[in-house]
Amino acid sequence: MMFNKFFAILLLILLSPVFILVALLILYEDGFPIFFKQKRVGVHYTFFNIYKFRSMKKNTPNVATHLLENPEQYVLKTGMILRKLSLDELPNLINIIKGEMVFVGPRPALFNQDDLMELRIQAGVEKLKPGITGWAQINGRDEISLEDKVKFEKEYLERKSIGFDLKIIIFTFTSVLKSDGVKH
Repeated sequence: MMFNKFFAILLLILLSPVFILVALLILYEDGFPIFFKQKRVGVHYTFFNIYKFRSMKKNTPNVATHLLENPEQYVLKTGMILRKLSLDELPNLINIIKGEMVFVGPRPALFNQDDLMELRIQAGVEKLKPGITGWAQINGRDEISLEDKVKFEKEYLERKSIGFDLKIIIFTFTSVLKSDGVKH
């Protein structure tokens, strides 16, 4: 756990110019707030607020993007780039520093994704701290069913190790560069 916090602080410092640039682009295009805060499910079905760079307009309904009718109408021009490169997730480093997330684990479910959480509880993966990236993300991200997502998360729980985490992090960077599995 200390590794996650230490590395998150280091990345936050090193990436501070990127944070400033992204903040200025969002501010210029759509004003404040810069960050998007949303209630998510943490370890053992607890709740926390996840932080992201805001990639959608202020008037966007607070639901999963795939539930929006014509989601493209809500995405900022800056937001398209942020999402394509997964830069909108950089403020998740704050959640790692706060101890709410780690680098590798299941992506935190929305507070109202009871269907996903029920599957996670049945599979025993609700005991994993949520991560910025995970085995399910590099195996399909938005393109796989909830059942398949939970199967990958259970496999991660069973194979969890430093080596497996490093493999997932490396695959994450290659997936991000290719924008694999990004729908919106």
